[in-house]
Amino acid sequence: MFFTYRPAKLMLAVSAIVLIGASWVNMSGVTSEASQADNPKLDKLKLLPGFKAEHLYSPSDNKQGSWVAMAFDDKGRMITSDQYGFLYRLELPPIGSGSQQPKIEKLKIGVLQPGDTTVSMGYAQGLLYAFNSLYVMVNNRPNKKFEKPTGLYRLQDTNGDDQFETITLLKELKGQEGEHGPHSMKLAPHGKSIYVIAGNHTDVPQMDAYRLPSNWKEDNLFPQIKDPRGHANDRMAPGGWIANIDPEGKRWELITAGFRNAFDIAFNEAGDMFAYDSDMEWDFGLPWYRPTRICHATSGGEFGWRTGNGKWLPASPDNLPPVLNIGQGSPTNLLYASNARFPERYRQSLLAFDWSFGIIYSVHLKPKGASYEAEREEFISGSPLPLTDGMIGPDGALYFLTGGRRLESDLYRITYTGTESVTPVAKAPVITKEHQLRTQLEEYHKGPNPAAVAAAWPNLSHPDRFVRYAARIAVEHQPVAQWQDKVFAETDPQRLTQSAIALARQGNPAQKSQLLNALVKIKYDQLPESQQFDLCRAFELVFLRMGMPEGADRDKVIAYLNPHYPAKTALMNRGLSRVLISLEAPGVVNKTLALMDIKDEPGSHDLGLETSTASSDLILRNPQYGLDIAKMLEKVPPLQQTFYAVMLSREDTGWTPELRNKYFAWFANAFKFQGGRSYVGFIDRARKLALAHVPKEQFEKYNKLSGADLLTASGNDFVSDYSTKGPGRQWKLDKAVAIVDSGTGTRDFATGQKIYSAVLCSRCHSMGGQGGDIGPDLTQLGTRFSNKDILEAIINPDKAISDQYVSTIFTLKNGESVLGRQLSEDKTSYTISQNPFAPDQTRKIQKSSVASKKNSTVSIMLPGLINSLNPDELKDLIAYLKSGGNQANDVYKSGSKGK
Repeated sequence: MFFTYRPAKLMLAVSAIVLIGASWVNMSGVTSEASQADNPKLDKLKLLPGFKAEHLYSPSDNKQGSWVAMAFDDKGRMITSDQYGFLYRLELPPIGSGSQQPKIEKLKIGVLQPGDTTVSMGYAQGLLYAFNSLYVMVNNRPNKKFEKPTGLYRLQDTNGDDQFETITLLKELKGQEGEHGPHSMKLAPHGKSIYVIAGNHTDVPQMDAYRLPSNWKEDNLFPQIKDPRGHANDRMAPGGWIANIDPEGKRWELITAGFRNAFDIAFNEAGDMFAYDSDMEWDFGLPWYRPTRICHATSGGEFGWRTGNGKWLPASPDNLPPVLNIGQGSPTNLLYASNARFPERYRQSLLAFDWSFGIIYSVHLKPKGASYEAEREEFISGSPLPLTDGMIGPDGALYFLTGGRRLESDLYRITYTGTESVTPVAKAPVITKEHQLRTQLEEYHKGPNPAAVAAAWPNLSHPDRFVRYAARIAVEHQPVAQWQDKVFAETDPQRLTQSAIALARQGNPAQKSQLLNALVKIKYDQLPESQQFDLCRAFELVFLRMGMPEGADRDKVIAYLNPHYPAKTALMNRGLSRVLISLEAPGVVNKTLALMDIKDEPGSHDLGLETSTASSDLILRNPQYGLDIAKMLEKVPPLQQTFYAVMLSREDTGWTPELRNKYFAWFANAFKFQGGRSYVGFIDRARKLALAHVPKEQFEKYNKLSGADLLTASGNDFVSDYSTKGPGRQWKLDKAVAIVDSGTGTRDFATGQKIYSAVLCSRCHSMGGQGGDIGPDLTQLGTRFSNKDILEAIINPDKAISDQYVSTIFTLKNGESVLGRQLSEDKTSYTISQNPFAPDQTRKIQKSSVASKKNSTVSIMLPGLINSLNPDELKDLIAYLKSGGNQANDVYKSGSKGK
């Protein structure tokens, strides 16, 4: 949704599949299941046993916009906001009242003049009713319709007329007025303050206090490559952030940061805060890609988002790991369901909303040390189901909205009608000893305290990572003079490593030599791998914060680490290669290139990036997003090799002609793999960084060897015979038919053929015996169907879906659902294909695990595939389709209108 960056218009050359057969259903007279259902909006939902869904209202059907935020006031009424419009207040029908509609009121806010149609308050991506006020998080660039800037507003009813006439701007916020700006708010567990969350395009305002020390930097020896297509290139540390404020918005305290674009936060019964952070789908297939994830957002927390390729590994000790990696998606809402009239398992879980793939996950938390471990369960899903916001209402039901980006918007209610008890049982939250210790240490994050160093220092070697992290942040909040000598006197290797990280971040660069001398005295071989990796990061941070070592200092670090490289695991090789390549250690080029020969390096699946949701299970839930995943899974890039290749792009010395030939040939081969939209550009930028270290007289040789001829001038795309000229438009059926039927001018066969190829039709369809077989053969298309038939199938691919090409939704007995095209079945299993780009990659589903199955109402063909074409290009494409690939077809005869 608006929570993960997307270009304004669909880019055909990236993820488009044209005319997949599921869209041709209207030509064969088949009617979809959804069109037969009593209520298609409910039929598409997959619910767990015992749960019931009600469709309450469609704001988009009533010209009230697309709703993206909700709150309940003190009278149990729901308040909502259109993403680009007004606030509304709803009186909801009681549970069990049948088809009764909510009572809808457009809120009159402030003092309006008669006939004034401007928005007095709205454009909200966060709403909260608390302290007899409505807090509104506006995300807006001032315009004629709505003049108020982005920021946090407080609305109050001061005259008792049940309307909000007083508007107070608590703080204007700077950054992108859009989808990565400021978002949601939640009342603190103690009910005395408010937490706010903002995305990575929102500047951190001046705070009154900082739990996370504010001297953040990029902190990366990895050669920086910003997104080749420009996303977030001006956004630097600390990324998205969470702050705590008082009810009047006078005191702001930064709590945690380092998110990409987490949209919401939630608190469990222990008072711990969680955030559901987003991915960057353009980074699919690259070693710095991080999936959507549930984070335990503790005091002083840092979660390592950095722009471009700079994102930190979860294992880095100066950031915290996620509780759970979920997978690809666009996180929106997060709530804790403790007040729901649901069975206990779901009351004690987070409900995490994914807009892209239409899934509400139930995330079950289990205390583990000072934090948690988690497992996810599919709670509700639907295709399409663009989830925006949700809350547990005063009646104990779950209410949620769909919409955003001007999409069709709906309000649903979920209740439990099964046999399990929904009565809460009074239980004290489980608080472990490590949890208690962590929260005690976090009290020292509030500033200097004479007792802090004595309390925190011993815990720098605590076996629990969250405790160690809290202890280090506590130390960093104290004057450096109080603890710097303790670093150099420390004999415990783990305390020394952690305190060295603290000193690198807070100390004086003049201490660099002394700090490096202390670190090289640690007995490396006696450390477990996790501490070896932390030690590598300590060296890296000393270099970054205090300056690269020279002379004897450099030699000592090389002598200390070089014998251990390469290591036995991918994690350690990432840590060691960063340090040793930056130091230009002897033999490091040869060693690293040898690692690039390993196809599946040991430990490459243990980097903290594995997902709990299989990527292949998401493809058919939303083709617009899923087909990017499909492309990657067809030809998955070698992630670890790419990491080494980028790291070596900074290396000046240690090259021989043979090594250079091998290295630059790797780039040309890397272009054969497929990733997200920025994959090609990132590989090209690394290639160009490497070429900067080649002797001038050899530049052309290695430029060509590394694949320069494959790329466009921008380096972001491959050279093709044709790219659409545009300007495009949002083609509607009547306009498109009128243009094509006008038949002005003779159509060009070669141009039509190039357009057909450029938008990847041949990947899924055959014509004249050439192409894919996922959709129907198009050779005889022009003999059977009119221009209108063809255009309607392209523009409205979900209108009807043929049984021959339909996807099937398998609901499993464990509550999960699987989507795929059923290829066959036998007595015990179904065989399905989930990837239209790789139909030979199949999966078996045991029949004994299936509770039910039904046809999907979503075509795997993308809507809007012709939107980049101008009228002449559209005519050429339709003419080519009707010709069946035959240049002698009548459609190309002079004067033909191609009807």
